[in-house]
Amino acid sequence: MAQYSFDIESTYDKVGMNNVEQLITREIAGRYDFRGTPAAVEWLPDKKGFKVIGSNAWQVETLLDMIGRQLAKRGMTSKVLDTSGNVTEANMRAWQDVPFRDGLSQDNAKKITKLLKQSHPKLKAQIQGGTVRVTGNSKDELQAAMRTLDSVDYEFPLVYTNYR
Repeated sequence: MAQYSFDIESTYDKVGMNNVEQLITREIAGRYDFRGTPAAVEWLPDKKGFKVIGSNAWQVETLLDMIGRQLAKRGMTSKVLDTSGNVTEANMRAWQDVPFRDGLSQDNAKKITKLLKQSHPKLKAQIQGGTVRVTGNSKDELQAAMRTLDSVDYEFPLVYTNYR
């Protein structure tokens, strides 16, 4: 009998994020309420996140909301943004480093495998580094597992790859 599988990863679209950064920069330049302020979105080193800059914490929150809307327009989730950091204010500027969530931690991978073992006992889930490989005899069962995982609201994004 044939074996089918797919991988579960927690990653983001790098090209999509580059487009979001460019569109936000363009939107900031065109907004009247941002004129004369230090409002900007810059890349963190190695393009692993954004540095959101504004004149106060409110403006930083507004920029984060704009980023979330641009991500939603492209079918991406804002769960990729790690907004747990604090807003730093100094010299009439405020900024927040917002790294991207990339890769599954061992704890998150264990949560996924536990859920799959409980809800789909016919499937086999294995943790392989930063991914979880799910194998089974039925494509329908694999698709049901994807729907189950999508119905759970994790704090990290899930991407299904390598479906065969």
